[in-house]
Amino acid sequence: MKRALGIAWAVGLALTACVTSEEPAVTTTASVSGHVMNDVPEEIRPDRSYLFYLHGQIIEDQGVRPEHPEFGVYEYEAVLAALAGEGFEVISEPRPPRTDGKEYARKVVKQIESLLSAGLPAERISVVGFSKGGGIAVAVSSLLGNDRVSFAFLGTCAKRIQDPPPLELKGRILSIYEASDPVAGSCQDLFSGSVVAPGLEELEIRLGGGHGAFYRPAPEWIDPVVEWVRGVGP
Repeated sequence: MKRALGIAWAVGLALTACVTSEEPAVTTTASVSGHVMNDVPEEIRPDRSYLFYLHGQIIEDQGVRPEHPEFGVYEYEAVLAALAGEGFEVISEPRPPRTDGKEYARKVVKQIESLLSAGLPAERISVVGFSKGGGIAVAVSSLLGNDRVSFAFLGTCAKRIQDPPPLELKGRILSIYEASDPVAGSCQDLFSGSVVAPGLEELEIRLGGGHGAFYRPAPEWIDPVVEWVRGVGP
């Protein structure tokens, strides 16, 4: 396990034209403890915790169960079900192709603000993003500016990015990367150049499978994420 203070930048925000979905909230998957919805529900329960899951770009390109030739099948719906099974009200939707990351981040900020306006404590809101979704989550942290919302960035910091832009990021922030990942690694370079809030951690996992380590709901990353957004820590 390797930890470091800091904040992440994206594997690829892929800032291209965005066509965001404006469909009403629909429950698509249920578990004993929580549910999976594609938008903020009309009725907000202040005793529940709401978790936004932002998926990787491959789902924009191939749909909800894509397969990468090297990393295997991305079990998106299984990831959502695992998070809901931990008691979260999970909000996630398959983004359309060529989604503009910054524009989508603004949409998520508005969704979070609607939860806050309904009286939900910020401590009951979290944003978990993988790969491009992690880059969107980084942007949400910067745009939202709320130190009490929790974030988890998974496989988010691209190894190829040089001199990442300085950002002012807010929230309780956890970065997790896979040691065998050829695409993403530690966020330390960005950490050192960003203005960040306290409550930051980084965790290296050794699950194997490269970037695909986050394609399935493995306890090696699910458990630390759940503990972090509940306020327990990694």
